[in-house]
Amino acid sequence: MPNPDFIQSGPGPHVAYFKTVDVQAVGETLVAFANTEGGLLVMGLNDDGTPIETKIEPYKIEQVLKDADNVCNPPVVVGNIEHTEMESGMVYTVHVQRSTELHALTDGRVLIRSGAKNRPLGGQEILKLASAKSTGDFESEVVSGATKESFSPRILEEYLSKRSERTKRPMGGDVDELLKEIGAIDERGKATMNGILLFSDYPQQWLPHTSIIFVKFVGKTPRGENGLAGYTRREELTGPLPRLIENAWNLIWSEMAISAVVKSLEREETTEYPQFAVREAIVNAVCHRDYRLKGRRIEIRMYSDRLEVISPGGLPGFITVENIKEEHFSRNPRIVNGLFQWGYIEELGLGIDRMMEVMEKAGHKPPIFDARPYSFAVTLFNQRQQQEAPKWVRNTNHRQARALEYIRNNGSITNREYRSLCEGVSAETLRLDLADMVDKGILVKLGSKKGTYYILK
Repeated sequence: MPNPDFIQSGPGPHVAYFKTVDVQAVGETLVAFANTEGGLLVMGLNDDGTPIETKIEPYKIEQVLKDADNVCNPPVVVGNIEHTEMESGMVYTVHVQRSTELHALTDGRVLIRSGAKNRPLGGQEILKLASAKSTGDFESEVVSGATKESFSPRILEEYLSKRSERTKRPMGGDVDELLKEIGAIDERGKATMNGILLFSDYPQQWLPHTSIIFVKFVGKTPRGENGLAGYTRREELTGPLPRLIENAWNLIWSEMAISAVVKSLEREETTEYPQFAVREAIVNAVCHRDYRLKGRRIEIRMYSDRLEVISPGGLPGFITVENIKEEHFSRNPRIVNGLFQWGYIEELGLGIDRMMEVMEKAGHKPPIFDARPYSFAVTLFNQRQQQEAPKWVRNTNHRQARALEYIRNNGSITNREYRSLCEGVSAETLRLDLADMVDKGILVKLGSKKGTYYILK
């Protein structure tokens, strides 16, 4: 019998192991899980994931949970005790849901889950978390005029299939009960905000602010020349959240420059931005935007030197730019869980870490995070570590030397930029200059048509 997922992942933001049923330790973890993203208490495991030698009786777990309630203020609601059979024994698990209330211990401490530990919050952090909790369960609000018939059968079937793959359990039972469990419909069968965003073919019928705006700019600023628009493409993306993620990714991919090098007789393509970093920026914006803000939409701005993904709503709860890598808290936990079950999130809580890692591995500057009261932006830069221009004294003319100096200072050059450097020279001559340096292996040509530019090889 294969081990369950919580053994493979180990203790972390959403899983806690207990080898003894200690009331204080259980109470602290109940508070920490309820204040953050919820989690799973696993009773009867050592730190390394092996079952303890002495069996814990279920009635003892029930008593500990009851006693732990007395150290939590207010009490934390938990699920039923479940038996989980492993290869080497039996363990017991208890699900703890994220709470809309602010929970503390009777000694006054307010805890959150940080990695595999419970961390007490300071005064300002408590105020920020309390403010986030007081907004209520916005995802569960009913959308006026929408019912479960507003859901697309095709999209719902896709979700159920992906969920079964993720959980490794075939979907059985009443679908309506599952929809209630995940907060897609309420007890009366009315569609919620969460359900419409995930499963409706066109959520924008009810929620027009949930589309995504994509703009591709020519240069490094939104301004064009002579007062003209500075962009070459503008698209509005609509549909349910999973389709928004896919369509945004496909649009960026279609506009992304791709270069190629040959290593060991094999052609290797290098994208302008690491694929994971781009997808993670999109997924984070869709998952964590503040859907209560109706006057703004997610914006994706693609400049010549960077990609910006701007999400309505500041950072939630106690999250800051300084602790964004270590701490995790979402204002939309049901949306996050839905997209996780769908497969758009690989592992909860680890996306920012890996985004920074892949950017560094590809030789890019680290992402820039800009948190403001009503927006949060992620900026990815496409320039890799700047290369020194070689001395092509005998292989280049004076115009080409100027172009190389320009690239060394700015990272790249376009045909238009080259013409501005060499006024009075015909466009055809300058085009041949650039083509000559590509043929000689000095430059690499990226992009196509009006988006063409050149970098040092």
